[in-house]
Amino acid sequence: MSTASPRVPIALGSATSDTEEGRSFLQSRLKLFGGWVFLISGGFFIVGMPLRVAIEPVPFAAPFWVPSIFHLLGTFVPGGIWLVAGGRSLSSAVLQVLDIGGVVLTCGCFSLMAGTLALSGLDVIEGPFHALSAGLLACTLVLLARAISVPCTPRRTVWVSAAAMLPMIAVGVFVASRTDSPTARKQDALLDLVAWSGAAVAVTATGSRVIFGLRAEMARIRKLGQYTLESKLGEGGMGVVYRARHALLRRPTAVKILPPERASDEDIRRFEREVQLTATLTHPSTVVIFDYGRTPEGVFYYAMELLDGITLERLVARDGAQPPGRVIHILRQVSGALAEAHAVGLIHRDVKPANIILTERGGMPDVAKVVDFGLVKHFSTATAETALNVTAANVVIGTPLYLSPEAIGGTVDARSDLYALGAVGYFLVTGQPLFEARNVVEMCGHHLHTTPTPPSRRTEQEVPDDLERIILKCLAKDPSDRYQSARALQDALAQSAWATPWPDEAAGRWWSVFRASQSRT
Repeated sequence: MSTASPRVPIALGSATSDTEEGRSFLQSRLKLFGGWVFLISGGFFIVGMPLRVAIEPVPFAAPFWVPSIFHLLGTFVPGGIWLVAGGRSLSSAVLQVLDIGGVVLTCGCFSLMAGTLALSGLDVIEGPFHALSAGLLACTLVLLARAISVPCTPRRTVWVSAAAMLPMIAVGVFVASRTDSPTARKQDALLDLVAWSGAAVAVTATGSRVIFGLRAEMARIRKLGQYTLESKLGEGGMGVVYRARHALLRRPTAVKILPPERASDEDIRRFEREVQLTATLTHPSTVVIFDYGRTPEGVFYYAMELLDGITLERLVARDGAQPPGRVIHILRQVSGALAEAHAVGLIHRDVKPANIILTERGGMPDVAKVVDFGLVKHFSTATAETALNVTAANVVIGTPLYLSPEAIGGTVDARSDLYALGAVGYFLVTGQPLFEARNVVEMCGHHLHTTPTPPSRRTEQEVPDDLERIILKCLAKDPSDRYQSARALQDALAQSAWATPWPDEAAGRWWSVFRASQSRT
């Protein structure tokens, strides 16, 4: 059992881009920064300039257009950042150049805009130092936009912001040397310019510190032991599953956690039991558990292999009824996994298409994996009451389609899993659920009393007689009329005349098409 490791902020939310995640995040945030400044500055030019001219007409002379040219340049620079960062993936070095160079160049353009406007002699400004204030405001807004959007440490923000403000101060000194204002007035104006520039640097650094701290705190919260959570993959009856990465290992990993709102003592005991029981199973079609533990805050989690594939539920929604050979291939694997669990006295109790994932492993296509053993229980304690009550909040609503008759009104055992697997096989071969119902009560009534329609009558594709007999035998109302073990079901499937018509070549072609469609989305 693992223990919590020191919490180190990940690249998300930092200035570093030495990981793919950090690089990608920095590029997306640079795109946001460039878009913000481009739209704000461009909007000011498009809307503000005509209004100013309308209020007080200005001759179309060089003194008027030179500041406008620098304004446009200060608009196009972030616009270029927006376009470049929104394109193909860029290296970390290029992103750093876009960040630092873009900010300094943009502020430099706005500084020159203010300086040329201050020296223009136009009547639309209240003296040269008023024009410098406009440039100072523009530069400050640029730096604030960067502090909010671009991940950066406070120290880095200080020197980037200081470098961006240097042109403004230099322009202020140059303007003061070219004006006839009293020396005291010049000194006051320059002191104000330096003070407000320093204030802009301090505010942006403070903003970076706050935002950087919040991102680091988010990263801290998303660390569980050696694992960092990246994105949510799904939610089941006993927890939430996230894509994760290990601090040292590179193998794909999924982490399942018990949400805080589910953290009662009973929930924690069931969750811990799930991982301990699942970890004892070694069949190739059972999800592999890597590690488990608790954080100092008491959050229980476990890490398992990341299954990059498709659930049977999504498979049928995507492609409809499946070829009989493929159905047999899948059912044989799942029955093998159940046989191992049953042999050690465990039943799954939630066998359904959403809990069976098809994936590729070691170059082998169509490897079926059984997941979510959150309802697993020993034979001796599995009763209808616990089957329904333990999971009433999260599972019963989604499970009735695959609920055995005895789970509704009697004691469940391993044969209940076989009933559910028969319903899964029915769903695969017909593309439709075993029964249609308007509510849970009606569905339970079907499981108790309604004889299933043979699959061959509910699909246009050919359903082999032996496969139909196997599925219907699994769906017998009386457990004694079903296969008495998962091993017996597996043997029956192996003896089917259609046990081999789903070759690796056909599966390989399907997976090639599937992967191509995934890459396009």
